[in-house]
Amino acid sequence: MTDRPIAIMWFRNDLRLADNPALRAATQWARENDGVVLPVFILDPVISDQLGGATRWWLEKSLLVLDRTIADMADVSANMPDNPALRLFVGKSSDILDTIIESQPVGALFWNRLYDKPSITRDTEIKAAMMDRGLTCESFKAQLLFEPWEVKTGGGTDFKVFSPFWRACQKAPPPRAPFKAPETITLCDQDIKGQVDLRKLDLSPKPFDWAAGLSERFTPGEKGAMDQLFDFIDDRLQDYADLRDRPDHRVTSELSPHLRFGEISPFQVWHTANHFAEANPGKGKTASKFISELGWREFAHHILFHAKDLRTQPLQDKFSSFAWSDAPDDLAAWQRGQTGFPIVDAGMRELWHTGYMHNRVRMIVGSILVKHLLIHWRDGLAWFDDTLVDACPANNAFSWQWIGGCGADAAPYFRIFNPVLQGEKFDPKGEYVRQWVPELHDMPDQFIHKPWEASPLILKAADVTLGKSYPEPLIGLKEGRERALTAYQDMKKAAA
Repeated sequence: MTDRPIAIMWFRNDLRLADNPALRAATQWARENDGVVLPVFILDPVISDQLGGATRWWLEKSLLVLDRTIADMADVSANMPDNPALRLFVGKSSDILDTIIESQPVGALFWNRLYDKPSITRDTEIKAAMMDRGLTCESFKAQLLFEPWEVKTGGGTDFKVFSPFWRACQKAPPPRAPFKAPETITLCDQDIKGQVDLRKLDLSPKPFDWAAGLSERFTPGEKGAMDQLFDFIDDRLQDYADLRDRPDHRVTSELSPHLRFGEISPFQVWHTANHFAEANPGKGKTASKFISELGWREFAHHILFHAKDLRTQPLQDKFSSFAWSDAPDDLAAWQRGQTGFPIVDAGMRELWHTGYMHNRVRMIVGSILVKHLLIHWRDGLAWFDDTLVDACPANNAFSWQWIGGCGADAAPYFRIFNPVLQGEKFDPKGEYVRQWVPELHDMPDQFIHKPWEASPLILKAADVTLGKSYPEPLIGLKEGRERALTAYQDMKKAAA
């Protein structure tokens, strides 16, 4: 046992050193009390339940990066040749923290807040137990620009619609400036009972190397996040407002997985984007548009915090009786990118290969699933939870409820995306489709989004045989739309 008092820094979805208020507090407490910092990550049931295959892969990589980063800035006086800088534990957080406290002279525990109900319940119980022990125990705002309880309507209630929510945020005092990373961290060098070898965590998907395409697209970790931010600011933000809906152009930030794991903070993103706007007066519109996407992230967490169960219960109660279809073959075809709708199949194949999908395409593939195919939005949510590197309890569930018409500020149910029109508008030359659906590579632009309308001669010239080399559409667009609207009207009548 070390004789020096210990401040536990409990990392969760905040896997960074810069702009980390809890880490800042832990290092300050250690300095003031001639103590040391014990950085821990606990893979507990709350976190495990929120991980799919892609996010498990990301978490493993990010934890390894965080361990190296902490070690690089650790006080050289810390003698810890056999211990990692970041201590990993697997199990119930309260039990593991109790074990550490019982065996070591722990004086303080710090963490940054989360906003899903299982995390809130866990953290509330732990904070009460720690304070009963007489320990310093503090939590901090680090993952959101605005706490969910800070933004209220004029009547004092929580917001249900994005636009007035974001206007209220914009009228509030601007977000604080980001903090710098600590210059050094004096680490605890003791063996801790129950710690797991970080290098043997082995969270990557099995049994095959599905994650190969993920690593081609992304670099998990704090440095990867900052590189992604500056690449976006320097090369793509100037075109963001005009081209953000075009999957055939790479102009989006692709920061969502880094934000999901807290490798970068929204404060860092907000201030960097505003600095760009100040330095480029003619680009204020595009910076503002990008910052409003941070607003949607804030709104999703606002809804998550206030909703009873965003993952399983529709925010609009009337949808509890909606007549969803039981169509496992259609669901499987959608998951594999074999629906017969080219832009849908391109998006689903991009997702499987890279763990990511352009946001406009997410809306298109979601609409096909829940409206044309009448498959429950929870089935789409489950697939995205498993395959998206940025899947999080707030954004993913919020977005699926939105596209399903049953969520907060949702598009009316009768707003049904037509994948042909969407493809022609946002991928006019078919470049995105050709990248991910190579069997349609030689289709003329006129038919790239609707190969079933091409003549036999054109199909032969493009080496496409519908039903063999590329599937026929799972359902007619008009038929699917009419069926969805009928189901919606039946639900309304039943709820009347």
